[in-house]
Amino acid sequence: MVRANGAVSLRELARVVQTSEVTVRRDVRALEAEGLLDRRHGGAVLPGGFTRESGFPQKSHLATAEKTAIADVAASLVEEGEAIVVGAGTTTQELARRLARVPGLTVVTNSLLVAQALAHANRVEVVMTGGTLRGSNYALVGSGAEQSLQGLRVSRAFLSGSGLTAERGLSTSNMLSASVDRALVQAAAEVVVLADHTKLGSDTMFQTVPTDVITRLVTDEPPAHDDRAATELQALADQGVQIAVAGTGAATGPTGGDQVHPGARPRRDMPLPVQRGRMAAGQFRGPGGGMAAETMERTARVADMRRR
Repeated sequence: MVRANGAVSLRELARVVQTSEVTVRRDVRALEAEGLLDRRHGGAVLPGGFTRESGFPQKSHLATAEKTAIADVAASLVEEGEAIVVGAGTTTQELARRLARVPGLTVVTNSLLVAQALAHANRVEVVMTGGTLRGSNYALVGSGAEQSLQGLRVSRAFLSGSGLTAERGLSTSNMLSASVDRALVQAAAEVVVLADHTKLGSDTMFQTVPTDVITRLVTDEPPAHDDRAATELQALADQGVQIAVAGTGAATGPTGGDQVHPGARPRRDMPLPVQRGRMAAGQFRGPGGGMAAETMERTARVADMRRR
């Protein structure tokens, strides 16, 4: 799966191999030790993923439920008659599909996918930047795109990227894309970042939005045992980023997520990390502290994941 998609989330791996995310995390750690993949918060990527960027076909199949939930919450932030900019990405594409229902909206974008999603929205005006087409993500980049954004002012910018940390903010693996994203940020009074949990704590090559410039983060709820993603959310909130957590199941409020205001803590009802080394109920540890049956099962699972 990682070879085919470039990256995969622990949730998707657990669903495919029909086991828990805790078990998958151990198996991924074993594969990383063999040099077959690199672990990332909430998922795994091919080795050398710090500078590697998956193309649109691969990204479009990753964390689809999470992106849908994030887009629902982000769309609820947009008001009738507003002017916004929307950057390139599969999550922003999902957002654009929902913006078609907002009357009097003006959307400035460098993404062909965003423009296509709004092409038949009669009540939405779409303004495309100039620039050179980058085929891997269907985005316009380069000096033409950046110059077309000079002198522009809108209320909000909606952006996604390859990684998000409290230390560096939003980042991406491509220099040209990063440069255009910075220009989009300069045009907006507020910056809203859309990032699913697999990007939390991941740091890529080119910074696009520093943390102190991010007004709001819309993300999904990290898996129960992803304590590093939860820690990253806490650090972002401590730096004043408003955080909205979108549920992938039933909506938790009018917008489908809970909002944390500047300086507040992330959701208190988020599952706390389970202490490492504690046996689950019903787990049997064999003589000498070994777990032979579980080890054999894990070995078979890892072999199966290699084949996938």
